[in-house]
Amino acid sequence: MVRTALLRLVAWLLAAAVTFVTLGPEDVRPHPVLGQQGDHALAFLLVGILFSLAYPQRRWTVSAVAVALIGLLEIMQLWVPGRHARFADFVVDALSACAGFALSAAAGRPIAQVGEDPAPLTRERP
Repeated sequence: MVRTALLRLVAWLLAAAVTFVTLGPEDVRPHPVLGQQGDHALAFLLVGILFSLAYPQRRWTVSAVAVALIGLLEIMQLWVPGRHARFADFVVDALSACAGFALSAAAGRPIAQVGEDPAPLTRERP
């Protein structure tokens, strides 16, 4: 319970940070470390992973909402001076978030199986 609440808090804080960096003033934007597309990909990959871990029972819903909000975030840049909305940025961001959801789901299966009881090696006779 505490773990889920902490994951949700961190996921939403990261989403808020990405939103602020995307729509905030130019002087608060970090300089690209991995290039513009690389920084976008890393940020939204982490968003996808964290939201997938925070809402494991709703991965499909959360991933669809994430893609819609990424599109909205890109469109909102039309009203920010010095920013521009690009379809290529949307594609990178959305695909990266979806990759984060997929990686988290794929990693979650083996981890969940570790906690399961192993199948009995022998069969009991009646």
